[in-house]
Amino acid sequence: MGQTLLNKVWEAHKVRDLASGQTQLFIGLHLIHEVTSPQAFDMLRERGVKVKFPEHTFATVDHIVPTDLVERPFIDSLAEEMLVAIENNAEEFEIPLFGIGDRRQGVVHVIGPELGLTQPGMTIACGDSHTSTHGAFGSIAFGIGTSQVRDVLASQCLAMDPLKVRRINVTGKIDAGVYAKDVILHIIGHFGVKGGVGYAYEYGGEAVAAMSMEERMTVCNMSIEGGARVGYINPDQITFDYLEGRPHVPKDGAFDQAVEWWKSMASDENADYDDVATLRGEDIGPTITWGITPGQSVAVDGVIPALTAFPESERSNVQEAYDYMDFAPGQKIAGTPIDVAFIGSCTNGRLSDLREAAKVAKGNKVTTGIKAIVVPGSQQVRQEAEAEGLHEIFLEAGFEWRGAGCSMCLAMNPDKLEGRQRCASSSNRNFKGRQGSPTGRTLLMSPAMVAAAAVGGEVVDVRSMMN
Repeated sequence: MGQTLLNKVWEAHKVRDLASGQTQLFIGLHLIHEVTSPQAFDMLRERGVKVKFPEHTFATVDHIVPTDLVERPFIDSLAEEMLVAIENNAEEFEIPLFGIGDRRQGVVHVIGPELGLTQPGMTIACGDSHTSTHGAFGSIAFGIGTSQVRDVLASQCLAMDPLKVRRINVTGKIDAGVYAKDVILHIIGHFGVKGGVGYAYEYGGEAVAAMSMEERMTVCNMSIEGGARVGYINPDQITFDYLEGRPHVPKDGAFDQAVEWWKSMASDENADYDDVATLRGEDIGPTITWGITPGQSVAVDGVIPALTAFPESERSNVQEAYDYMDFAPGQKIAGTPIDVAFIGSCTNGRLSDLREAAKVAKGNKVTTGIKAIVVPGSQQVRQEAEAEGLHEIFLEAGFEWRGAGCSMCLAMNPDKLEGRQRCASSSNRNFKGRQGSPTGRTLLMSPAMVAAAAVGGEVVDVRSMMN
């Protein structure tokens, strides 16, 4: 039998097999940000250790960065302390930093691909759970904790458990008004938030093959929400076209050589998988989470499922979700009123996401009383969006247009929910308290669906607003 991309990349980066059964893997690209790196650098100092290969590490600031007022020092003293720490650490350990004022600054999983740092066949690590985003390029990308950030800085290696591979084919075509976000929410809803534990997810099929790189990044981004350690898509011509000419990608003849190697790393046609599943693209509609995990979702024209639709082991969590979200079984999700609309995050803060949301916002107005913000995933995305006039469309409609950062995806910056506010969000997690308020409620959906909800003042099927 042939090999999967996971197997090929794993073997290419294996340093040795460990007595624990784990593999010591060399990490080709290490991305760091201001939240999970300060303690790691302190641990290096305590041991008198230098960064082994600083040329393989790149730093940015994103999690705690305000997206409106960015004057220094930050109003939040802890945020300022974190920013100073990464500035000092990057200088001391000679690591490139894309900081405040740098046009390369942005959300770590947005800037890696757009700068060409992310490439097929790589092993990639970052102290952020959504590092699986980079798997869209045919890399094996791990989210790691602070102690592992220390290990990579010190040795450029990680001790990793072997993974099984599940091939998920999404066949056919997805309909207009259905996006990559809907596809991955549908997949997570099908397998559950623990369905991918112990697995790498390899996504394929006609619907996935037809996706742009930015759409593929959205799918791979939320692999972790389905329990998978990594998610990836085999590199193809769409991948190579996206990468060509980017700053850190090989140039001229070296690019052609790189493409040949990248092609060789793709899964063989006769690759042996531990599991294969097939979902029909035509069966996927605009999808929204109704609960407190990304797996608790329903199509926009559907209803909140009954308790008996879930296994006994999940029913206590489902009941908790009903109570927390103020939903009842059989209730329609469409028509649910919202208070806040957030477009952005490492899942859906790229240029194509903003374009789709702008199509909905154009010529419409945000419902009075709703706070609606658009946060580009990077300074480059912001500049490109403004060059196309997207910011003018959003501002005219009543959205706030912000700077680059993680923003309302998580509660580490000033963009937070208040009280029992309900937010239509294009981010990746709907856990209790995720968006800053311990009682705030999050409905995950595509950027276009968020824009439609902002205009409608409630959950709306975006297909009803499309020409």
